[in-house]
Amino acid sequence: MVKAIHRKLFRDLWELKGQVAAISVVLGAGVMVLILAVTILDAVSLSKDRFYQTHNFAHVFCDLKRAPEFVSSRLEEVPGVSAVQTRVAAPVRLEVPGFEEPVRGRVLSIPDGDQPLLNSLYLRRGSLPDPDQPGQAVISEPLAQAHSLEPGDELRAIIRGRLETLTISGVALSPEFVYQLGPADLIPDHQRFGVLWMNRRDLEAAFDMQGAFNSALVSLRAGTHEASVLDALDEILAPYGGVGAYGREDQVSHRFLQDELDQLRVMAVILPLIFLGVAAFLLSLLLSRIISTQRRQIAVLKAFGYTNQEIGLHYILFSGLIVTWGCILGVVLGLWAAGELAALYGEYFRFPELVFRLRPRILALAVFVALTAALLGIFREVRGAVRSPPAEAMRPPAPESFSRGAFQGPVWNRILDQTGRIILRNLARKRFKAVMSVLGIALSGSLLLLGSYQFGSVDHMLDTQYRLVQKMDVHLVFTESVHEQARRELEVLPGVLFVETYRNVPVRLRYGQRDYRTTIMGMEQKPALRGILDRNYSPVKLPLQGLVLTDYLAGHLGVEPGDRLQVEIMEGRRRNVEMEVARLVQEPIGVGAYMERRALNRVMREGPAVSGAWLLTDHTLHFELYEHLWDTPAIAGIGVTSQAEANIRGYIQDTALGFMAVLLVMAGSIAFAVVYNNARIAYEERYRELATLRVLGLTRVEVGWILVGEILVVTLAAIPLGWLLGAGFAYGLNQALSTDFFRLPFVLEPGVFAFSAAGVLLATFLSVLLMLRRLRRLDMVEALKTE
Repeated sequence: MVKAIHRKLFRDLWELKGQVAAISVVLGAGVMVLILAVTILDAVSLSKDRFYQTHNFAHVFCDLKRAPEFVSSRLEEVPGVSAVQTRVAAPVRLEVPGFEEPVRGRVLSIPDGDQPLLNSLYLRRGSLPDPDQPGQAVISEPLAQAHSLEPGDELRAIIRGRLETLTISGVALSPEFVYQLGPADLIPDHQRFGVLWMNRRDLEAAFDMQGAFNSALVSLRAGTHEASVLDALDEILAPYGGVGAYGREDQVSHRFLQDELDQLRVMAVILPLIFLGVAAFLLSLLLSRIISTQRRQIAVLKAFGYTNQEIGLHYILFSGLIVTWGCILGVVLGLWAAGELAALYGEYFRFPELVFRLRPRILALAVFVALTAALLGIFREVRGAVRSPPAEAMRPPAPESFSRGAFQGPVWNRILDQTGRIILRNLARKRFKAVMSVLGIALSGSLLLLGSYQFGSVDHMLDTQYRLVQKMDVHLVFTESVHEQARRELEVLPGVLFVETYRNVPVRLRYGQRDYRTTIMGMEQKPALRGILDRNYSPVKLPLQGLVLTDYLAGHLGVEPGDRLQVEIMEGRRRNVEMEVARLVQEPIGVGAYMERRALNRVMREGPAVSGAWLLTDHTLHFELYEHLWDTPAIAGIGVTSQAEANIRGYIQDTALGFMAVLLVMAGSIAFAVVYNNARIAYEERYRELATLRVLGLTRVEVGWILVGEILVVTLAAIPLGWLLGAGFAYGLNQALSTDFFRLPFVLEPGVFAFSAAGVLLATFLSVLLMLRRLRRLDMVEALKTE
């Protein structure tokens, strides 16, 4: 037999179905965001760990000019080293049938006809190169997919200035290139950059590296101190042109992957906390209203023998059912959204398999967090309900103490009509409820601002990077540093309007106990095609002496202008020098250090050498220009700025903005749920008063305006508070998501505030329409009956 208290539970749920649905949507949004972020985080982390382990991803990477093979035995003798794999690595340019633009590549050697010991390949199709068939190569899967290449197809490649025809033997993935980036790229461009693997014997012959290597991979024993191993490896390889051993944290693919995981961890904590906090607040308001209107019912239940525990459990079950429905909604939406987002991540992070599944612990975590948020929200109200003695609860609430208020007097009588004074007087007398209503709506507006601000910030960041910083059309990387006279040879090429050269030197910057591996870029004192900006986005003139650092790098090292850095040069004659930090600049993408080019040449003790060039070109002559560049062996890579911009915009829109678009939809639904919940509570608390005013002679329009006016006053008061809270949330998220890769500028355009306000006002308009429907059906006789 169903107890009366259980029948009451389902009756309350049905009568409050609108508010229950609104809170369930808010809870569902929080659970969805939690499942979305945690599931993607778990999928990428698990796929990464599995790929690294099964295919022996190296712990340390060494690049050098050339070392004889016997040096590898010295590397193996370093304490803590468990395995060493030497290889030949070199840039290569590819010509893909049917694709006119230049394609850059990186070719790596593998043991003849066999898998490498470290960074072994996962073959999707085909086989490793046959040691008895020269000219075969395995290509990376992203490159193969971008150009529909299959085993047996042919590629033309310029290897050390010679045109070679390569036959594709297989298509593979490598743990070294989960995030496959070309030189100087920030976003994978699978059409224009790829990785190839060839037999060691073929590559040694092509690059005149018989019995030698220029790249080494090292794995470490468990518990080994990595820094000491790096120092030992550097000491061994320094005479052979070593440019500094580095660990996984500085390996490009792993670094980008780790940054993405760190961002997902931030989103998995901050965003669900905000959403579920709003849900807990709403649930607290709803329970407070229910308990205050059911005082006599609680007393009657106690009089009929129900214990405090049973009554408390009744309201906990009421909340629990709301949480259950919200969790079901959140799980369904979260799994759908996670599946869509996982497909996007699979385009950029290439694993043999993206292990996507909803683990029971993730589901349990989502339910636990939602339930905890709800219980925290209703704790005070439930405790007050069960502590109330039956005799006290049976009495109606004591009449309020009325006195002349702030909105009475001849001045206010002239400014406001009667209904206006009623609205403000009611809000002033119930200040706590009014403040809570304002706070609830403000939180919904803050979520709308948080969801929309990222779109404007991303546009601002990319406009700054590709309009003020990277103003060139084409970026050339040379195979090695050359004399600055190379500029004259580039100026006469078809379509070239202006040429600017630069010198790039890999370094490790140290200040105290902090260090950072980066490059110093030497440029003209007043660079024309590569802008350097201050905090006001104005061009900066490079000083003739000293280093210029980005503010993010300076913050990481803990330095300010005037401080002196230890600079370890990792190219040519490696040595340590001390340099002064001349000034700081601001850049939205990447981390860099800059010097005047000739000053950098003097530090390097070399002539006027350059590492690459930027070109301003006539776009109508790009085809002819690429043909000439293709025939220049000294050029290792060709980058097109417009394509780089399109790639990075696509990446951010697919990942970060895709995620924020989902949040924006959820924020919109939450805004409506919060405003509707507030309007419904206001109606339920006022319907007896509204009926009384109708009986006293006020028209339906005047009575409706009292209800609508009160809702509008609360909403208008909430909008600026929502802006303030949203700006705070946006700033916190902005700081938490800043990485070496990119840093969104904290820019809040007027349109962001307008969007937040418009969303709240639209939600208010819809809620008011629903309340006016109820007001039209108001039964004055029933409403005025005395209990």
